[in-house]
Amino acid sequence: MARSKTRCVGILTSGGDCPGLNAAIRGVVKAAIGCHGIKCVGVLDGFRGLVENRTMPLDDRAVSGILTMGGTFLGTSRDKPHKMPMGGKVRDMTEVAVENAKRMQIDCLVCLGGAGTQKNANRLREAGLNVLTLPKTIDNDIWNTDITFGYDTALDIASEAIDRLHTTATSHQRIIVVEIMGHKAGWLTLGSGIAGGADVILIPEIPYDEERVAEHLLERSRHGKRFSIVAVAEGALSVAEAKALAEAEEGKKAKKKEKEREKEKERRKQEDTEARARKAAETDEDYSPTETVMIKRGPGAPVEATYHTVQEPKASRLARALQRLTGTEARVTTLGHVQRGGSPSASDRLLCTRLGTAAADLLAEGRYGFMMAVKGDDIVPVPLDEVAGKLKLVPADHASVRAARSVGTCMGD
Repeated sequence: MARSKTRCVGILTSGGDCPGLNAAIRGVVKAAIGCHGIKCVGVLDGFRGLVENRTMPLDDRAVSGILTMGGTFLGTSRDKPHKMPMGGKVRDMTEVAVENAKRMQIDCLVCLGGAGTQKNANRLREAGLNVLTLPKTIDNDIWNTDITFGYDTALDIASEAIDRLHTTATSHQRIIVVEIMGHKAGWLTLGSGIAGGADVILIPEIPYDEERVAEHLLERSRHGKRFSIVAVAEGALSVAEAKALAEAEEGKKAKKKEKEREKEKERRKQEDTEARARKAAETDEDYSPTETVMIKRGPGAPVEATYHTVQEPKASRLARALQRLTGTEARVTTLGHVQRGGSPSASDRLLCTRLGTAAADLLAEGRYGFMMAVKGDDIVPVPLDEVAGKLKLVPADHASVRAARSVGTCMGD
Protein backbone atom coordinates (compact mmCIF):
# COMPACT_ATOMS: atom_id res chain seq x y z
CA MET A 1 0.00 0.00 0.00
CA ALA A 2 1.52 3.31 -1.10
CA ARG A 3 1.73 5.99 1.57
CA SER A 4 -1.25 8.35 1.35
CA LYS A 5 -0.68 12.11 1.39
CA THR A 6 -3.96 12.43 3.31
CA ARG A 7 -4.07 11.00 6.82
CA CYS A 8 -7.60 11.89 7.98
CA VAL A 9 -10.77 12.95 6.17
CA GLY A 10 -14.08 14.25 7.42
CA ILE A 11 -17.23 13.29 5.53
CA LEU A 12 -20.56 15.13 5.66
CA THR A 13 -23.83 15.21 3.76
CA SER A 14 -25.56 18.55 3.27
CA GLY A 15 -28.79 19.90 1.78
CA GLY A 16 -31.73 17.70 0.88
CA ASP A 17 -31.40 13.96 1.27
CA CYS A 18 -31.65 11.57 -1.68
CA PRO A 19 -31.10 7.91 -2.52
CA GLY A 20 -27.42 7.05 -2.85
CA LEU A 21 -25.90 9.15 -0.08
CA ASN A 22 -25.15 6.12 2.08
CA ALA A 23 -23.74 4.25 -0.92
CA ALA A 24 -21.41 7.18 -1.69
CA ILE A 25 -20.26 7.43 1.95
CA ARG A 26 -19.57 3.70 1.88
CA GLY A 27 -17.55 4.04 -1.33
CA VAL A 28 -15.33 6.76 0.12
CA VAL A 29 -14.79 5.06 3.48
CA LYS A 30 -14.11 1.52 2.27
CA ALA A 31 -11.64 2.67 -0.39
CA ALA A 32 -10.00 5.28 1.85
CA ILE A 33 -9.39 2.79 4.66
CA GLY A 34 -8.90 -0.42 2.70
CA CYS A 35 -6.77 0.89 -0.15
CA HIS A 36 -4.99 3.91 1.35
CA GLY A 37 -5.07 3.60 5.14
CA ILE A 38 -6.84 6.95 5.57
CA LYS A 39 -8.71 7.60 8.82
CA CYS A 40 -12.35 8.65 8.32
CA VAL A 41 -14.56 10.80 10.53
CA GLY A 42 -18.29 11.30 9.96
CA VAL A 43 -19.64 14.81 10.59
CA LEU A 44 -23.27 14.72 11.74
CA ASP A 45 -26.07 16.86 10.31
CA GLY A 46 -24.12 18.68 7.63
CA PHE A 47 -22.13 21.86 8.23
CA ARG A 48 -23.92 22.43 11.54
CA GLY A 49 -22.26 19.31 12.92
CA LEU A 50 -18.86 20.68 11.93
CA VAL A 51 -19.56 23.95 13.74
CA GLU A 52 -20.92 22.15 16.82
CA ASN A 53 -18.20 19.46 16.93
CA ARG A 54 -20.58 16.54 16.47
CA THR A 55 -18.81 13.65 14.80
CA MET A 56 -18.55 9.87 14.79
CA PRO A 57 -15.75 7.51 13.76
CA LEU A 58 -16.23 5.78 10.43
CA ASP A 59 -14.78 2.35 9.85
CA ASP A 60 -15.67 -0.75 7.86
CA ARG A 61 -18.25 -1.82 10.43
CA ALA A 62 -19.94 1.62 10.43
CA VAL A 63 -20.61 1.44 6.69
CA SER A 64 -21.47 -2.24 6.51
CA GLY A 65 -24.94 -2.92 5.11
CA ILE A 66 -25.73 0.67 4.10
CA LEU A 67 -25.32 0.28 0.32
CA THR A 68 -29.05 -0.25 -0.25
CA MET A 69 -30.32 2.18 2.40
CA GLY A 70 -31.99 5.44 1.39
CA GLY A 71 -31.33 8.77 3.10
CA THR A 72 -28.09 9.43 4.98
CA PHE A 73 -27.14 7.81 8.28
CA LEU A 74 -24.93 10.83 9.05
CA GLY A 75 -27.94 13.15 8.93
CA THR A 76 -28.15 16.35 6.93
CA SER A 77 -29.24 19.98 7.17
CA ARG A 78 -29.49 23.05 4.98
CA ASP A 79 -27.45 25.22 7.37
CA LYS A 80 -24.73 27.34 5.74
CA PRO A 81 -21.48 28.04 7.59
CA HIS A 82 -21.55 31.75 6.70
CA LYS A 83 -25.24 32.22 7.65
CA MET A 84 -25.98 29.88 10.53
CA PRO A 85 -28.67 30.44 13.18
CA MET A 86 -26.82 30.30 16.51
CA GLY A 87 -28.10 31.50 19.87
CA GLY A 88 -31.04 33.42 18.42
CA LYS A 89 -28.92 35.21 15.82
CA VAL A 90 -27.64 34.45 12.34
CA ARG A 91 -23.86 34.30 12.54
CA ASP A 92 -20.91 33.74 10.23
CA MET A 93 -19.42 30.52 11.59
CA THR A 94 -16.95 29.94 8.76
CA GLU A 95 -13.84 30.46 10.90
CA VAL A 96 -15.24 28.17 13.61
CA ALA A 97 -15.90 25.43 11.05
CA VAL A 98 -12.37 25.71 9.64
CA GLU A 99 -10.75 25.77 13.10
CA ASN A 100 -12.78 22.76 14.28
CA ALA A 101 -11.69 20.74 11.25
CA LYS A 102 -8.05 21.64 11.85
CA ARG A 103 -8.34 20.89 15.56
CA MET A 104 -9.66 17.41 14.71
CA GLN A 105 -6.66 17.05 12.36
CA ILE A 106 -8.92 16.63 9.35
CA ASP A 107 -6.73 17.06 6.28
CA CYS A 108 -9.69 17.32 3.90
CA LEU A 109 -13.46 17.63 4.24
CA VAL A 110 -15.47 15.53 1.76
CA CYS A 111 -18.87 17.14 1.15
CA LEU A 112 -21.71 15.23 -0.50
CA GLY A 113 -24.41 17.57 -1.76
CA GLY A 114 -26.13 19.60 -4.43
CA ALA A 115 -25.51 23.02 -5.92
CA GLY A 116 -25.80 24.79 -2.56
CA THR A 117 -23.32 22.41 -0.97
CA GLN A 118 -20.83 23.05 -3.78
CA LYS A 119 -21.02 26.80 -3.03
CA ASN A 120 -20.68 26.33 0.73
CA ALA A 121 -17.78 23.92 0.35
CA ASN A 122 -16.05 26.40 -1.95
CA ARG A 123 -16.44 29.14 0.68
CA LEU A 124 -14.68 26.88 3.19
CA ARG A 125 -11.97 26.24 0.61
CA GLU A 126 -11.48 29.97 0.21
CA ALA A 127 -11.26 30.25 4.01
CA GLY A 128 -8.36 27.80 4.10
CA LEU A 129 -9.94 24.36 4.50
CA ASN A 130 -9.12 21.56 2.04
CA VAL A 131 -12.31 20.20 0.50
CA LEU A 132 -13.46 17.63 -2.03
CA THR A 133 -17.07 17.23 -3.16
CA LEU A 134 -19.38 14.68 -4.74
CA PRO A 135 -22.40 15.76 -6.88
CA LYS A 136 -25.72 14.76 -5.31
CA THR A 137 -29.22 15.84 -6.31
CA ILE A 138 -32.35 14.39 -7.87
CA ASP A 139 -32.59 17.61 -9.92
CA ASN A 140 -29.46 16.71 -11.95
CA ASP A 141 -28.65 20.43 -12.14
CA ILE A 142 -25.02 20.58 -10.96
CA TRP A 143 -22.72 22.28 -13.43
CA ASN A 144 -19.95 20.42 -15.26
CA THR A 145 -21.07 16.84 -14.60
CA ASP A 146 -23.10 14.68 -16.96
CA ILE A 147 -25.23 13.29 -14.16
CA THR A 148 -25.64 13.46 -10.38
CA PHE A 149 -26.34 10.56 -8.08
CA GLY A 150 -29.93 10.37 -6.88
CA TYR A 151 -31.32 11.43 -10.25
CA ASP A 152 -31.73 7.93 -11.69
CA THR A 153 -33.67 6.68 -8.67
CA ALA A 154 -35.97 9.70 -8.62
CA LEU A 155 -36.47 9.33 -12.37
CA ASP A 156 -37.66 5.75 -11.85
CA ILE A 157 -40.03 6.81 -9.03
CA ALA A 158 -41.58 9.68 -10.99
CA SER A 159 -41.90 7.61 -14.16
CA GLU A 160 -43.64 4.78 -12.30
CA ALA A 161 -46.02 7.29 -10.70
CA ILE A 162 -47.01 8.61 -14.14
CA ASP A 163 -47.49 5.02 -15.34
CA ARG A 164 -49.89 4.35 -12.47
CA LEU A 165 -51.80 7.58 -13.07
CA HIS A 166 -52.62 6.50 -16.62
CA THR A 167 -55.00 3.77 -15.45
CA THR A 168 -57.04 5.94 -13.11
CA ALA A 169 -57.09 8.84 -15.57
CA THR A 170 -58.56 6.76 -18.40
CA SER A 171 -61.10 5.10 -16.09
CA HIS A 172 -62.65 8.45 -15.22
CA GLN A 173 -61.90 10.45 -18.39
CA ARG A 174 -59.95 13.07 -16.45
CA ILE A 175 -57.03 15.41 -16.75
CA ILE A 176 -54.48 14.51 -14.11
CA VAL A 177 -51.81 17.05 -13.29
CA VAL A 178 -48.78 15.50 -11.57
CA GLU A 179 -46.26 17.80 -9.90
CA ILE A 180 -42.64 16.71 -9.95
CA MET A 181 -39.72 18.21 -8.04
CA GLY A 182 -37.48 20.80 -9.69
CA HIS A 183 -37.43 24.48 -8.72
CA LYS A 184 -35.13 25.85 -11.41
CA ALA A 185 -34.20 22.84 -13.54
CA GLY A 186 -36.60 20.59 -15.41
CA TRP A 187 -34.45 17.51 -16.00
CA LEU A 188 -36.49 15.26 -13.71
CA THR A 189 -39.88 16.37 -15.08
CA LEU A 190 -38.65 16.17 -18.66
CA GLY A 191 -37.13 12.71 -18.26
CA SER A 192 -40.01 11.17 -16.32
CA GLY A 193 -42.58 12.88 -18.52
CA ILE A 194 -41.08 11.32 -21.64
CA ALA A 195 -40.54 7.93 -19.99
CA GLY A 196 -44.07 7.91 -18.56
CA GLY A 197 -45.74 9.11 -21.75
CA ALA A 198 -47.09 12.39 -20.35
CA ASP A 199 -49.15 14.36 -22.87
CA VAL A 200 -47.95 17.73 -21.58
CA ILE A 201 -44.57 18.47 -19.98
CA LEU A 202 -43.99 21.85 -18.33
CA ILE A 203 -40.51 22.78 -17.08
CA PRO A 204 -39.04 25.96 -15.55
CA GLU A 205 -36.87 26.70 -18.57
CA ILE A 206 -39.82 26.99 -21.01
CA PRO A 207 -42.62 29.35 -19.83
CA TYR A 208 -46.05 27.93 -20.68
CA ASP A 209 -49.28 29.43 -21.96
CA GLU A 210 -52.32 27.98 -20.14
CA GLU A 211 -54.56 28.50 -23.15
CA ARG A 212 -52.06 26.75 -25.41
CA VAL A 213 -51.99 23.78 -23.01
CA ALA A 214 -55.80 23.74 -22.80
CA GLU A 215 -56.12 23.75 -26.59
CA HIS A 216 -53.75 20.78 -26.81
CA LEU A 217 -55.88 18.85 -24.31
CA LEU A 218 -59.09 19.72 -26.16
CA GLU A 219 -57.52 18.57 -29.41
CA ARG A 220 -56.72 15.22 -27.80
CA SER A 221 -60.35 14.93 -26.70
CA ARG A 222 -61.59 15.68 -30.21
CA HIS A 223 -59.45 12.79 -31.47
CA GLY A 224 -61.09 10.37 -29.04
CA LYS A 225 -58.50 10.44 -26.25
CA ARG A 226 -60.27 9.68 -22.96
CA PHE A 227 -57.69 11.24 -20.63
CA SER A 228 -54.59 13.44 -20.43
CA ILE A 229 -51.56 13.48 -18.15
CA VAL A 230 -49.83 16.79 -17.48
CA ALA A 231 -46.36 16.55 -15.88
CA VAL A 232 -45.38 19.89 -14.34
CA ALA A 233 -42.22 20.85 -12.48
CA GLU A 234 -42.81 22.63 -9.18
CA GLY A 235 -40.81 25.58 -10.52
CA ALA A 236 -42.57 25.83 -13.89
CA LEU A 237 -43.79 29.32 -14.76
CA SER A 238 -46.53 30.63 -16.98
CA VAL A 239 -45.58 33.31 -19.49
CA ALA A 240 -47.10 35.96 -17.20
CA GLU A 241 -45.27 34.60 -14.14
CA ALA A 242 -41.97 34.47 -16.03
CA LYS A 243 -42.42 38.09 -17.13
CA ALA A 244 -43.24 39.22 -13.58
CA LEU A 245 -40.22 37.33 -12.23
CA ALA A 246 -37.92 38.90 -14.82
CA GLU A 247 -39.21 42.36 -13.90
CA ALA A 248 -38.70 41.61 -10.21
CA GLU A 249 -35.13 40.48 -10.89
CA GLU A 250 -34.46 43.69 -12.81
CA GLY A 251 -35.84 45.63 -9.85
CA LYS A 252 -33.50 43.79 -7.49
CA LYS A 253 -30.54 44.55 -9.74
CA ALA A 254 -31.50 48.23 -9.85
CA LYS A 255 -31.77 48.34 -6.04
CA LYS A 256 -28.42 46.59 -5.71
CA LYS A 257 -26.78 49.14 -7.99
CA GLU A 258 -28.36 51.98 -6.02
CA LYS A 259 -27.00 50.52 -2.77
CA GLU A 260 -23.56 50.22 -4.34
CA ARG A 261 -23.74 53.88 -5.41
CA GLU A 262 -24.75 54.90 -1.88
CA LYS A 263 -21.87 52.90 -0.41
CA GLU A 264 -19.46 54.56 -2.83
CA LYS A 265 -20.78 58.01 -1.87
CA GLU A 266 -20.39 57.14 1.80
CA ARG A 267 -16.86 55.87 1.22
CA ARG A 268 -15.88 59.07 -0.57
CA LYS A 269 -17.49 61.13 2.17
CA GLN A 270 -15.50 59.22 4.77
CA GLU A 271 -12.29 59.72 2.82
CA ASP A 272 -13.03 63.43 2.58
CA THR A 273 -13.75 63.58 6.33
CA GLU A 274 -10.48 61.83 7.13
CA ALA A 275 -8.57 64.11 4.77
CA ARG A 276 -9.99 67.21 6.41
CA ALA A 277 -9.23 65.76 9.83
CA ARG A 278 -5.60 65.19 8.86
CA LYS A 279 -5.36 68.73 7.47
CA ALA A 280 -6.85 70.15 10.66
CA ALA A 281 -4.37 68.22 12.77
CA GLU A 282 -1.49 69.50 10.66
CA THR A 283 -2.63 73.16 11.04
CA ASP A 284 -3.70 72.83 14.71
CA GLU A 285 -7.29 73.62 13.80
CA ASP A 286 -10.14 72.51 16.06
CA TYR A 287 -12.02 69.92 14.03
CA SER A 288 -14.61 67.46 15.35
CA PRO A 289 -16.19 65.31 12.65
CA THR A 290 -19.75 64.23 13.28
CA GLU A 291 -21.88 61.42 11.92
CA THR A 292 -25.54 60.53 12.04
CA VAL A 293 -26.41 57.04 13.30
CA MET A 294 -29.72 55.25 13.65
CA ILE A 295 -30.32 54.06 17.22
CA LYS A 296 -32.80 51.32 17.89
CA ARG A 297 -34.51 51.97 21.22
CA GLY A 298 -35.47 49.09 23.47
CA PRO A 299 -34.32 45.46 23.28
CA GLY A 300 -33.55 44.14 19.82
CA ALA A 301 -35.94 41.72 18.19
CA PRO A 302 -34.59 38.17 18.07
CA VAL A 303 -33.48 36.77 14.72
CA GLU A 304 -35.78 33.90 13.75
CA ALA A 305 -34.78 30.82 11.84
CA THR A 306 -35.84 30.85 8.19
CA TYR A 307 -38.03 28.14 6.74
CA HIS A 308 -39.48 27.60 3.29
CA THR A 309 -43.01 28.97 3.16
CA VAL A 310 -45.61 26.24 2.81
CA GLN A 311 -47.24 27.08 -0.52
CA GLU A 312 -50.08 25.69 -2.56
CA PRO A 313 -48.69 23.21 -5.09
CA LYS A 314 -48.15 24.54 -8.60
CA ALA A 315 -50.22 21.60 -9.85
CA SER A 316 -53.31 22.78 -7.96
CA ARG A 317 -53.34 26.23 -9.53
CA LEU A 318 -52.69 24.78 -12.97
CA ALA A 319 -55.40 22.10 -12.61
CA ARG A 320 -58.03 24.70 -11.74
CA ALA A 321 -57.10 26.77 -14.78
CA LEU A 322 -57.20 23.77 -17.14
CA GLN A 323 -60.51 22.57 -15.74
CA ARG A 324 -62.00 26.01 -16.34
CA LEU A 325 -60.57 26.29 -19.87
CA THR A 326 -61.42 22.75 -21.03
CA GLY A 327 -64.56 21.88 -19.09
CA THR A 328 -62.93 18.55 -18.21
CA GLU A 329 -62.62 17.34 -14.62
CA ALA A 330 -59.05 17.69 -13.35
CA ARG A 331 -57.25 16.02 -10.46
CA VAL A 332 -53.88 16.67 -8.85
CA THR A 333 -51.08 14.43 -7.62
CA THR A 334 -48.02 15.97 -5.96
CA LEU A 335 -45.20 13.46 -5.62
CA GLY A 336 -43.14 15.65 -3.29
CA HIS A 337 -40.58 13.97 -1.07
CA VAL A 338 -41.60 10.49 -2.23
CA GLN A 339 -39.11 11.14 -5.03
CA ARG A 340 -36.26 11.53 -2.54
CA GLY A 341 -36.98 8.44 -0.46
CA GLY A 342 -36.39 4.73 -0.65
CA SER A 343 -33.58 2.50 -1.75
CA PRO A 344 -31.27 3.73 -4.55
CA SER A 345 -31.49 2.13 -7.97
CA ALA A 346 -28.77 -0.24 -9.18
CA SER A 347 -27.48 2.50 -11.46
CA ASP A 348 -27.18 4.97 -8.56
CA ARG A 349 -25.46 2.38 -6.35
CA LEU A 350 -22.89 1.78 -9.08
CA LEU A 351 -22.39 5.51 -9.70
CA CYS A 352 -22.00 6.28 -5.97
CA THR A 353 -19.45 3.52 -5.54
CA ARG A 354 -17.44 4.80 -8.51
CA LEU A 355 -17.59 8.40 -7.30
CA GLY A 356 -16.65 7.46 -3.75
CA THR A 357 -13.70 5.27 -4.67
CA ALA A 358 -12.41 7.83 -7.20
CA ALA A 359 -12.58 10.47 -4.47
CA ALA A 360 -10.52 8.23 -2.16
CA ASP A 361 -7.86 7.84 -4.83
CA LEU A 362 -7.65 11.63 -5.24
CA LEU A 363 -7.39 12.05 -1.47
CA ALA A 364 -4.48 9.63 -1.39
CA GLU A 365 -2.72 11.81 -3.96
CA GLY A 366 -3.28 14.87 -1.78
CA ARG A 367 -5.31 16.67 -4.45
CA TYR A 368 -8.01 18.94 -3.05
CA GLY A 369 -10.40 21.65 -4.21
CA PHE A 370 -12.21 19.49 -6.76
CA MET A 371 -15.65 18.04 -7.42
CA MET A 372 -15.74 14.48 -8.71
CA ALA A 373 -17.66 14.72 -12.01
CA VAL A 374 -19.07 12.22 -14.47
CA LYS A 375 -17.74 12.74 -18.00
CA GLY A 376 -18.92 10.03 -20.37
CA ASP A 377 -17.65 6.75 -18.93
CA ASP A 378 -15.08 8.43 -16.71
CA ILE A 379 -15.02 9.98 -13.24
CA VAL A 380 -12.80 13.06 -13.36
CA PRO A 381 -11.95 15.89 -10.92
CA VAL A 382 -13.09 19.36 -11.97
CA PRO A 383 -12.06 22.53 -10.10
CA LEU A 384 -14.68 23.38 -7.50
CA ASP A 385 -14.47 27.11 -8.16
CA GLU A 386 -15.62 26.42 -11.74
CA VAL A 387 -18.72 24.62 -10.43
CA ALA A 388 -19.82 26.68 -7.43
CA GLY A 389 -22.60 29.17 -8.13
CA LYS A 390 -23.63 27.67 -11.48
CA LEU A 391 -26.61 25.54 -12.49
CA LYS A 392 -27.03 23.13 -15.37
CA LEU A 393 -30.42 23.96 -16.87
CA VAL A 394 -32.34 22.32 -19.73
CA PRO A 395 -31.53 24.06 -23.04
CA ALA A 396 -34.65 24.89 -25.05
CA ASP A 397 -33.23 22.92 -28.00
CA HIS A 398 -32.00 19.92 -25.96
CA ALA A 399 -32.29 16.54 -27.68
CA SER A 400 -34.83 15.34 -25.09
CA VAL A 401 -37.00 18.42 -25.69
CA ARG A 402 -36.88 17.79 -29.43
CA ALA A 403 -37.75 14.13 -28.87
CA ALA A 404 -40.74 15.07 -26.70
CA ARG A 405 -42.06 17.44 -29.35
CA SER A 406 -41.53 14.81 -32.07
CA VAL A 407 -43.88 12.35 -30.34
CA GLY A 408 -46.58 15.00 -29.99
CA THR A 409 -45.91 16.13 -26.42
CA CYS A 410 -46.95 19.71 -25.68
CA MET A 411 -44.22 21.73 -23.94
CA GLY A 412 -46.60 24.56 -23.15
CA ASP A 413 -45.22 27.11 -25.59
